[in-house]
Amino acid sequence: MLFFLVVMIFTGSLVFAGYAWARKTVTLTVDGRQVPVETSARTVADVLQSQHVQLAPRDRVTPSPGTRLTDGMQVVVARALAVTIILEGRKLNGFVYGHTVGEALKEQGVAAGPLDIVQPAPDQPVKDGMNIRIIRVREEKKTIKVPLAFNVRREADPGLDSGFTRVVREGREGKEEQRWVLTYHDGQEVSRTMEDSQVLSPPQDKIVQVGTRQEVSRGGYDIRYSRALDMTATAYSYTGNSTATGAAPRRGVVAVDPGVIPLGTRLYIEGYGYATALDRGSSINGHRIDLFMESEAQADRWGVRQVRVYVID
Repeated sequence: MLFFLVVMIFTGSLVFAGYAWARKTVTLTVDGRQVPVETSARTVADVLQSQHVQLAPRDRVTPSPGTRLTDGMQVVVARALAVTIILEGRKLNGFVYGHTVGEALKEQGVAAGPLDIVQPAPDQPVKDGMNIRIIRVREEKKTIKVPLAFNVRREADPGLDSGFTRVVREGREGKEEQRWVLTYHDGQEVSRTMEDSQVLSPPQDKIVQVGTRQEVSRGGYDIRYSRALDMTATAYSYTGNSTATGAAPRRGVVAVDPGVIPLGTRLYIEGYGYATALDRGSSINGHRIDLFMESEAQADRWGVRQVRVYVID
């Protein structure tokens, strides 16, 4: 009886020891979540089955499913995620197991340069079916020389008739050296920024004297005028027709271009004297003026001359 009891106790101890030996605690990581599992499963595949973990064909298990379980083992299931990497106009399709965009690119052997733009950002989580775009960014430094425009400086000259100008000094362009940084995205220029500039030669202003004189002395009289014009003067005599304003032609009547000198304007014409713009002609355009003479012989003697015409206030 005592022997039988001893045998029973020994057998029970062996069974308990075997049970205790069969139980293991492993850490199961699926989709980034860690779960401690107490199991008596013999292999990795068994523990996955017992925890109802379904594997897709491209999913990765570490250690492999046939590995025998040991106490304290780490079992990791990495889901295969389909991604499309868009790089310089090309599409690269593949499956990745990393949790972030940066890890996905590393798995696919695609490296982003320090200036490149990754969309979504490298620290963003990967999602199945995600498009990942890499924009290749390149910077180019360029040095160019550009002209610097000169200014026109106007100076009043009381010795010059109003309406006239005289160039005292011609202007000269300067030159500037500029250093630019050009930025390209996938080979296309998107921006340019000037880093620095240096004036190699400064521009020289053009100096123009502007006439302000509005009074001249002719024949012992002071003539005040608003402006002076250099014009080409011809002459004509009586043709039997009235003027454009209806006034009878006589000495002191002149034909003008109304766009330059309005009809009715009083004038003083060098070499002719006082006159009034009362006529116009089809050939009198721009800075041309036609002076009435009392005879055809006088008109012929006048011929064609360059005269200064003063517009009287």
